[in-house]
Amino acid sequence: MERRQTTKVMMLFMLMVLISALAVGCSSSKDKELNEAEGGSSLTLGLLPSIDAIPFLIAHEQGFDKKHGVNLDIQTFKSAKDRDVAFQANKLDGISADLIAIAIYNEAGLDVKVTSTTFGEFDLLTGNEEIQEVKDLKGKSVILSKNTSTEYTVATMLKKAGLTEADIKVTEVPQIPTRLELLKNNKADAAILPEPFVTMGRSAGLRVLSSTKDAGVNPFVLAFPQAIIDTKERGIKAMYAAYDDAVSYMKSHEQSEYMDLIIKEVGYPESLKNDIVVPDYLPANQVNVQEVEAAFTWAREKGLLSKNISPEEVISDVAFKK
Repeated sequence: MERRQTTKVMMLFMLMVLISALAVGCSSSKDKELNEAEGGSSLTLGLLPSIDAIPFLIAHEQGFDKKHGVNLDIQTFKSAKDRDVAFQANKLDGISADLIAIAIYNEAGLDVKVTSTTFGEFDLLTGNEEIQEVKDLKGKSVILSKNTSTEYTVATMLKKAGLTEADIKVTEVPQIPTRLELLKNNKADAAILPEPFVTMGRSAGLRVLSSTKDAGVNPFVLAFPQAIIDTKERGIKAMYAAYDDAVSYMKSHEQSEYMDLIIKEVGYPESLKNDIVVPDYLPANQVNVQEVEAAFTWAREKGLLSKNISPEEVISDVAFKK
């Protein structure tokens, strides 16, 4: 009799545990649905290994994202094409992109919006002593990634020097690390690169001919599909609040305090730790309409954009509206 009672007690206990587990599971599922309905508690960002990724990385590392109610899941890609594959497979919510990519996305019928500009830079490097200025590139080989902002940037640099893309020999290499290695091994006369690969190139004896700043272009943006903006508006706002906190953090802390994170996540070699110069970042701000117009004009000239899309149609104020 006592044994039967003990067995009943054990069965009752196990049943209660099972019911509690199911209740917790249902509660978690409902909480997740509620979070998604309220704007999402997580954002997956696809970033390239460049300086515009740094504030996002620090925002996550320092917990500024969670402080504002969002978890940033940051994934980095070695090339824009790799990023695009993941983006089109719906594995990313938002991406560090460029205005040429925005034109291509919308030409293809994807409703992708610019939510802010980002702090990026491309430099045109060379190791050829015969090339001292951009105009000296006539007849020379230049490594870039076609139909991207790297080609757009090079085209703008050439135009300012009185040349056109027809005056150079283009070698297409999408992966950024490969571009640097080819240039270092004299497989091309010049290459367009972002940081940290510019610093790495300089340390290897390469020289900078021009930059996006010199050319007067800033094609770097953060973008989200309109469908994500509609469902995760709160999360996007929280992400930008965390971004601004990261900018403030960098202004008030020594670079050495977060340099290890940059080396690990962005890809700087440890040996260049003392050569790295982190930009003076600004809080998040919206893209300049004139920048969009100039990039879209080039995209039309290249046959990448045929639709009559205005800058206002691809800009979202989700992060800045009250």
